[in-house]
Amino acid sequence: MMRKTGIVALGAIAALALAGCSGSAEGASDDASAEIRVWLVGTDTPDEARSYLKETFEEENPGSTLVIEEQQWNGLVDKYTTALSGSDSPDVVEIGNTQAAAFTSAGAFTDLTDKYDELGGDSLLQGFVEAGTYEDKIYAYPYYSGARVVFYTPQIFGGEVPTTLDEYVDAGIAMKEAGTASGIYAPGKDWYNVLPFVWENGGYVAEQQDDGTWKAGFSSDGGVAGLEQMQSIYTSATSAPKDGDETNAQVPFCEGDVGFLSAPSWFQWSLKAEADADTPGCPDTYGKDVTAFALPGKDGGAAAAFAGGSNIAVAATSAHRDLAYKALQIMLSPDYQELLAAKGLIPATSEAADALPDDEVTAAAAAAAENARLTPAAPKWADVEASEVIKNALVKIAQGGDVTTIATNLDAEIEEILNS
Repeated sequence: MMRKTGIVALGAIAALALAGCSGSAEGASDDASAEIRVWLVGTDTPDEARSYLKETFEEENPGSTLVIEEQQWNGLVDKYTTALSGSDSPDVVEIGNTQAAAFTSAGAFTDLTDKYDELGGDSLLQGFVEAGTYEDKIYAYPYYSGARVVFYTPQIFGGEVPTTLDEYVDAGIAMKEAGTASGIYAPGKDWYNVLPFVWENGGYVAEQQDDGTWKAGFSSDGGVAGLEQMQSIYTSATSAPKDGDETNAQVPFCEGDVGFLSAPSWFQWSLKAEADADTPGCPDTYGKDVTAFALPGKDGGAAAAFAGGSNIAVAATSAHRDLAYKALQIMLSPDYQELLAAKGLIPATSEAADALPDDEVTAAAAAAAENARLTPAAPKWADVEASEVIKNALVKIAQGGDVTTIATNLDAEIEEILNS
């Protein structure tokens, strides 16, 4: 059954916006000092950047403090819709680029259109500017991007890097047949890594029609072909849990059980983390010589992989929008963005790109980014993600279900959400 939680909460945010809560950054509050709460998601933002943000903000705004509160991607939409429509709202939030449209269209963020040039202008990642724009107004700015690449270590895979999608699948199957637990690590719920197979085979996720409605495309000829290719991976190339997700994928990799693992470029730091870290890596074994390549396309070159990453915004319900905007400015400053780039995150502005590492993983990410795509910029796309209908369908495919039937039912569920 489709979950309605996100839709209800977003309706509450929209009501707040109509009441006048989503104004510009100026005039929101003239407080000289306050506690500014910044919500960051996951561990992708490095500690160096977090410390720089807090120290710089508090130095530039005497009497004010900045607190970073880390959130998790799982359940994020529901948590944000509740928090951003309540009286205890955070001030600055990171939001996944695929989730931004739901919040920008609902009036959850402050209109920062007039800050475009001040925050970087045309040097900003334009695809992420578009993701944060609704009805020609910019509510959420780029934070960072990271194309997905295929990680491997020569200790497990010593052959020639595949140059087509078919070769990639064949190599994964061959590794599993030779004794590697997962020639390709593919847990059933990891839907981001399924999208390239759909796109490369000519399918699509969802497209807006002339009448404004949305039509889903997993059951298109190309969509089915891509899902069937993915099913061959589930059945013959992986031992990953059919009902699992990509969380802690470094664990099987560091145990030597994985040949190819597709993940955002910054995943390398999970593999290279110290063995005694809170989330251990394997810097002295399988993570020592880890490298990567761009997922190959159906006919060669880089595949149309999913462009992960985040946007940042000032909450419309923040009681201190002026100070919140100052924190957001720091997060888009060259010094801060260079700290992100140094960890392999593609920075929000081109000026900071010089700080990217000069290594094979970053080169692979750059190649992958050339053809990277985003999910549909539909106002209710975040509700599709929150409902987990895609994940649930992929689990059924991983378990051997009929692809065409599952894809047809999935499209109907997606269309019901997007067009409701």
